[in-house]
Amino acid sequence: MPITLTPEETRFQQETRLGRVLLVEDEELIRETIALALSEEGYEVVTAEDGRKGLELVCRSGESNRPELINFDLIILDLMLPYVNGLDLCRLIRREGNSVPVLILSAKGSETDRVVGLEVGADDYLTKPFGMRELIARCRALQRRHRHAQLQAQETTLKFNDISLYPQECRVTVRGDEINLSPKEFRILELFMSYPRRVWSRDQLIERIWGPDFMGDSKTVDVHIRWLREKLEVDPSHPMYLLTVRGFGYRFG
Repeated sequence: MPITLTPEETRFQQETRLGRVLLVEDEELIRETIALALSEEGYEVVTAEDGRKGLELVCRSGESNRPELINFDLIILDLMLPYVNGLDLCRLIRREGNSVPVLILSAKGSETDRVVGLEVGADDYLTKPFGMRELIARCRALQRRHRHAQLQAQETTLKFNDISLYPQECRVTVRGDEINLSPKEFRILELFMSYPRRVWSRDQLIERIWGPDFMGDSKTVDVHIRWLREKLEVDPSHPMYLLTVRGFGYRFG
């Protein structure tokens, strides 16, 4: 008879689980042993016996027939898999833009094999045979590094009211909608948002954005500011973000 959890128990289980792991291993005994060890540690484990099944679990087709990534917190791949080997599977995962930590397991332990595995996108490489304590320790270490990287990415996000700028993604959203900026527009906005309310003269902006060797007209700054206002402001003729400081230059906010 299935056990029904209360809402409080369900929430506690979700908060305390270490994450969802995809384990792709064709040897049944190894697969079951690893799955059991991870489950006992508190992981939710999903298994696949070959590369093709693993790929289906990572990337399934949505209603629009476009790839829809399934969320895993960690992927453990054997190298020698039927249908799609571990290297190709790792390469395909990264091609889809999935940054989930990947740990490769392999009986091949040469330096060349490890380098190839890391170069196709794996985050760690563990040679068989291995101890379960080491495997679990590596899983935890990968998750810590991944969480730290995510926190760093969040910390570098620049936000001002309803404008968000993501430097690592070269992406800007305004009032929840993504807008297209040219490289120069993006760099100007990034500079302004990094120093809100600081006044920048045209010469300072040219030196920081175009470089000291720029030989063009300083009016190009005014043109780019006007373009930015058209993309950022509700009413570009009465800007709220990119403000003109007469006699000095421009400031943000």
